[in-house]
Amino acid sequence: MLTELNICDFAIIDELKVGFSEGLTIISGETGAGKSILVGAVGLLLGERASADMIRSLKDEAVIEALFDIRGQKTLQARISEMGLGDADADEIVIRRVVSRSGKNRVYINGRIGSLASLSVIGESLINICSQNAHQTILHVDNQIDILDEFGGLMPLRGEYRKIYDRYCLQEERLRLLEEKRGKRAEREELLRFQIQEISRADILEGEDVALADEKNVLVNIQKLSNLSQSAYETLYGKSESVLSGLHEAVSAVKEIRKIDPSLGLSEQEMDEFYYRLEAVALTFRDYANHLACDPLRLEMIEERLELLGRMKRKYGGTLSAVLDKLSEGQREIEAISTVEDEIADLRGRIAEEGKLLWEAAADLSAKRRGAALALVDSVEGEIRDMRMENARFSVVFHQHETNCVLNALNEKGKDLPEFYLAANAGEESKPLRNVASGGELSRIMLALKKVLANTGSVGTIVFDEVDSGIGGAAAEIVGKKIQEVARSHQVICITHLPQIACRGERHYLITKQVVDGRTTTGVSVLSENGRIEEIARMLGGVELTQKTREHAREMLFAAR
Repeated sequence: MLTELNICDFAIIDELKVGFSEGLTIISGETGAGKSILVGAVGLLLGERASADMIRSLKDEAVIEALFDIRGQKTLQARISEMGLGDADADEIVIRRVVSRSGKNRVYINGRIGSLASLSVIGESLINICSQNAHQTILHVDNQIDILDEFGGLMPLRGEYRKIYDRYCLQEERLRLLEEKRGKRAEREELLRFQIQEISRADILEGEDVALADEKNVLVNIQKLSNLSQSAYETLYGKSESVLSGLHEAVSAVKEIRKIDPSLGLSEQEMDEFYYRLEAVALTFRDYANHLACDPLRLEMIEERLELLGRMKRKYGGTLSAVLDKLSEGQREIEAISTVEDEIADLRGRIAEEGKLLWEAAADLSAKRRGAALALVDSVEGEIRDMRMENARFSVVFHQHETNCVLNALNEKGKDLPEFYLAANAGEESKPLRNVASGGELSRIMLALKKVLANTGSVGTIVFDEVDSGIGGAAAEIVGKKIQEVARSHQVICITHLPQIACRGERHYLITKQVVDGRTTTGVSVLSENGRIEEIARMLGGVELTQKTREHAREMLFAAR
């Protein structure tokens, strides 16, 4: 239930604060005073698109804020909690919408930043706006199936059907992809087998390119390596005045010194070990030089191998690891391609089974839908006859998809295409509701549908925005009674210009337009008993009020109670 609405700098509204309570609230005022601006503001709280044109002149932003009482609305409370926008046991929800000229529009739900999508999801459980524009929603054939299913309590069953439908669609898409894969299989398989054969023939070893590059470097520099190692050997051992010859003399000197003075910090053993280690280094240089040999054939073979490995790396990933990975991937894909036929056959079998379940679910939903349609027709016809359309005939016509293809014959809502038809007068042919020309007839049909659906929906607040257009007299009085009946189970806010409806409100707000400091602004005030008499008298008699119209207004208020 909407308990408070605050509007700031929206259209011609400077600042407006309105409190609401249960039952039927009437909003009236002169044409152009700004009554429907309230509905526009509420629409923004339900996720409707905003534009900078909605902002009051000379202002940078407009703010619309509302407080809702959601006690007892367990589904809505759970949804708000799941979206992370409040507690599951919260009794209230605050929605704030800021429209900025800079384009940085913002949504706040319980003080937390939200989105238009979340606002739409939450809003559909808070308020239902029934206006001349909203008629188009009901008149649209695509929405009439939702109205029928909500009336019949079929949404849970439709949800179960939708699960089967989604599974079926996923399997159909999987089959399409597999068949597409099979269509390209020959070409792909040929390429993969060529790649696998090419890489396999190369007989690649991990790190082989690095080892061969090192070996090539040695072979290319063989003469230089030989000269360096020979020179080192000669220096250490080969020459008559080699390092080892001098070291041998030093070893002898240590021995002679220690015979005289054992306190020398060098031992004979240490000198011998140092001599033998250096001798081993010299012999290593000699042996290394002796084993060096120029091998042009080996160098040529290495260069050819490195060229092959380089070609493989350029084609298959830049490294030998990537080349080997490509080999493994190709082998796995070949195996997968070989199983496509088996997968297709298996999937077709599962699709056939799922399709049977889908048709059964669609048929069950359709049968229950037709039963709900009969009940809806009875209920709507009862309402419209009460509204002085005694000869009108309301009906639901079921169209079917003309196709044998499952996915063309069905959609996410089933196999039916129900459409609302109406014959407004005796002897007339029933026509689609969207083709009904009379505004008064259309308003009464819409009200009848709203009243019938009000008892099935979970929305706490219904807003009627001048749905009384095109009617008057006795029909208007009956429409007023119907709106009053809806208000017994819902909070109803009704914007009207008819006294027959206005007199039935439990409270009455008057919207006025005035000029303050050279600027037009809209104000709202709650009417006292005398104020209501004056306003209803204005609706009855126009500008010049007489005692007679006032007495008539007083009688209407008394009779309505």
